[in-house]
Amino acid sequence: MRWYNAAMAKTRTVFVCQQCGAQQSRWMGKCPECGAWDSLVEQIVTPARGTGGQRAATVGQNQPIRLRDVPLTDFQRLPVYAEEFARVLGGGLVPGSVVLIGGDPGVGKSTLLGQVAAHFAASVGPALYVSAEESAQQIRLRAERLGLTADDLFLLAETSLDLIIEHIRHLRPRLVIVDSIQTVYLPELTSAAGSVSQVREGALRLMQLAKETAIPIVLVGHVTKEGAIAGPRVLEHIVDVVLYLEGDRFHQFRLLRGGKNRFGSTNEVGVFEMTGDGLREVRNPSQVFLAERNTQSPGSTVTVTLEGTRPLLVEVQALTSHTGNAQPRRTTNGFDLNRLLMLTAVLSKRVGLPLFNQDLYVNIVGGLRIGEPAADLAVALAIASSYRNQRIDPDLVCLGEIGLSGELRSVSQLERRLSEAAKLGFRRAIVPAHSTPDRADGLTITPVRSLSEAVELLTRKGIASSSSPAIEQG
Repeated sequence: MRWYNAAMAKTRTVFVCQQCGAQQSRWMGKCPECGAWDSLVEQIVTPARGTGGQRAATVGQNQPIRLRDVPLTDFQRLPVYAEEFARVLGGGLVPGSVVLIGGDPGVGKSTLLGQVAAHFAASVGPALYVSAEESAQQIRLRAERLGLTADDLFLLAETSLDLIIEHIRHLRPRLVIVDSIQTVYLPELTSAAGSVSQVREGALRLMQLAKETAIPIVLVGHVTKEGAIAGPRVLEHIVDVVLYLEGDRFHQFRLLRGGKNRFGSTNEVGVFEMTGDGLREVRNPSQVFLAERNTQSPGSTVTVTLEGTRPLLVEVQALTSHTGNAQPRRTTNGFDLNRLLMLTAVLSKRVGLPLFNQDLYVNIVGGLRIGEPAADLAVALAIASSYRNQRIDPDLVCLGEIGLSGELRSVSQLERRLSEAAKLGFRRAIVPAHSTPDRADGLTITPVRSLSEAVELLTRKGIASSSSPAIEQG
């Protein structure tokens, strides 16, 4: 008779319900335990080590230690291409970290990481760029088009994660980029590449490899139509850093923002411009966003939005047009449509603008997206300016959140926003009366309490510029 030893058992897979945790030997459309549909996900089951299939209760090398006794070792961050990229990472790449970068197709993820790999190989050490979507010849053609050359940049076109890990252990590069995590696969899993089980197990293997070898690994992640990273939610919990590259592929500007960072702040954003030579960092994005502004046209205002901790000046454009349709159009680009509908109702009810027969279009110039309510006043004044065909002073910035009763509410970090506006030569600012700053920074501050007061100011003064910095009494 031959005794069965669990240590000799082969790795097998089971299908686990994500709702109740029940395990099945094969995939089913409906969980027989809880009745949930399409909830069974394939998982690898590794048999426990030990004689006779029983785990050995051994004490590991790691022991509990007091917090004050933990030695502090200064790790050296690795430099990366572009100060904007390093800013979002918190100063550079941490050895042994796993970074996940997501973004829409065509936004520039592969272009940015190709530049990062080439500059890293030229200045720090060997870098390995693994592509499961393109051949090595295609990557070289893109590198030549972007003018990227480096002797220590290695390319690998492979989809099997087991083979990729073998090459990493053999080559021992200082940086690894995998493009993308949804297209590599583990042969022992029967599910297709990009499935929940493949993405989760692949990320776990790469995370273990990074911690073991102290090699930073950057993963490219696909996104869903809602803008979230495709695959299981646990993917974002496994990695150390989650970054999103945002932007409209029909515009040249891209924003790199952090969604998670174990080694730094998530309140940072990097600004890039897509050019024929790749992504170029923008050191002064506010000046670039306002470079082509038409200051003579009605319906244009400027506001200061915060992207993380970084103030950015952006132009808000609005256009109203008379329509005979029973339901006028409301169209936005870069601004929340529900927010626009609310502001339209406030303008009609509290200010008396008859917008019921007006098609309304709002555009945030440069392909940017504004999600904070501090831009409410700028959008509302742009609409009023377009409707009344009155030009707004080009040296004016508008800041304030608008409530349903038409009141203006304070915004966060107002002084920092106004300071950025003053640096770019703006001379006047309309702000909520409840948050008038202590310092004017060369700006004439006009505090207002309601939207109707701000629109009346537009009509009475044309919001003309003032000659000397001061705080006007509203």
